[in-house]
Amino acid sequence: MRIRATVAAVSGALALSALVAPGAHAAGSDDHRADIAKVREAARAASGKTPFTGSTGSDGEPYELGLNFSNVVVNKGKPIVAGVSNQVTVPVTFEIKYTADVDITADDFFLDVELYRGSYDEPTGLLMGDDFPSCTAAGTQAAKCKGTIDVYPADELANADATTWKAMGTAIAFNGVDPGDDDADLSKIGYVDQDMPNITSKLQRYSKLTVNAAPEPVKKNKTVTVTGKLTRADWETHTYRGYTGQSVKLQFRKKGSSTYTTLKTIKSDGSGNLKTTTKATVDGYFRYSFAGTSTTPAVSATGDYVDVR
Repeated sequence: MRIRATVAAVSGALALSALVAPGAHAAGSDDHRADIAKVREAARAASGKTPFTGSTGSDGEPYELGLNFSNVVVNKGKPIVAGVSNQVTVPVTFEIKYTADVDITADDFFLDVELYRGSYDEPTGLLMGDDFPSCTAAGTQAAKCKGTIDVYPADELANADATTWKAMGTAIAFNGVDPGDDDADLSKIGYVDQDMPNITSKLQRYSKLTVNAAPEPVKKNKTVTVTGKLTRADWETHTYRGYTGQSVKLQFRKKGSSTYTTLKTIKSDGSGNLKTTTKATVDGYFRYSFAGTSTTPAVSATGDYVDVR
């Protein structure tokens, strides 16, 4: 598992090491973290820019690696939804093109696509996969790659992380150089990072919705009271807490039908509770349905059957 790096304020060496850290349980991972961080710092210092562009390596700094990321897709274009405890793993696919001097099959070549929020220079959060992506040749000096984003809500998320994240790509070719050596020649190491702010993915807080219609059974044309509760993951308390002030639809499906019809819309109270009344006319199922928000996905309760007599 790779070191996790979603923190309240990520900057400097921490941001650099967290950004491209390999597996915490992989052999030599601590050395790799330090090596990649050192190269990244040197590259950015040389260019004075982010992303890194411009160094030829002649000045003893990492040279600009001839590699470009494209066609990045995170979770097949869908939001990433996380609860309060279980790890969430979603796919990441992308393509690369590279120059003839880049050997993507070398043991000391690394690349990855991660997600960040905040600014590219000083992100306030970073999400990555437990393992580096794998790539398959797709023509001359081109490859298609597959990886993951692994999210650990119990360890790394705060509620403010439920927002839009942006993609970034990083590639490094050590070319047999150990940056940890005092006399290491960093100019022989190739490095590139690529900000892709137009490639975005939403991270959302998992939602739950319940319903109970009573009494059961009920006489025809008598009042049914429908209660329920809308909750969502709280990544700071690691519990599900009421989602307050949200519009929720009360819906009904007649027995034998597959279609729900909206009867009314109400709002959740200060604890996420829902309560309203309606008339019972025929046998069928009552449910609440929530359309979702930018931070919380849509959810519908399982219908509660009421026998009308």
